[in-house]
Amino acid sequence: MKMRIVLTTFKIIIDSREQAAYTFANIKPKPTIIYKGLSTGDYSLDGYENKITIERKTLADLFGSTGQGRDRFEREFERLSSFDYAALVIEAGLGDIFKRPPVYSKMNPKAVFRTLLVWSIRYDVHVWPCPDRAFAARLTYLLLGKYYVEATEKI
Repeated sequence: MKMRIVLTTFKIIIDSREQAAYTFANIKPKPTIIYKGLSTGDYSLDGYENKITIERKTLADLFGSTGQGRDRFEREFERLSSFDYAALVIEAGLGDIFKRPPVYSKMNPKAVFRTLLVWSIRYDVHVWPCPDRAFAARLTYLLLGKYYVEATEKI
């Protein structure tokens, strides 16, 4: 019989440059958070920084990153591909990409969507569109927790 690890035993690393970091305030009990520089991504696990990473994007960030910041964003996807598990968590749903693109953006929503499609396959990065920020924060927590459980069960 395998023993399950309690999810509260892991520590979440948040990149110190993250400007709108999740607080995980609605998670009970609240996880331990450590702020420090991450080479890639915005969220990881203490002790697994080179194994798992999660990049967070708002809808506006996504349009900017696939438009003017495209080359830099693709280099980020290249770096993400070196992880055991890498994800892009978007604080907007797929419908938002098509129906509510940022007003200032000249990016075609189809181009943004197709970029995500191609890069997710090319770089083996999981793309998780979420209905809102709260859902995205909860999903980030769950992804980190499930990865931790899987990683520690192998030990």
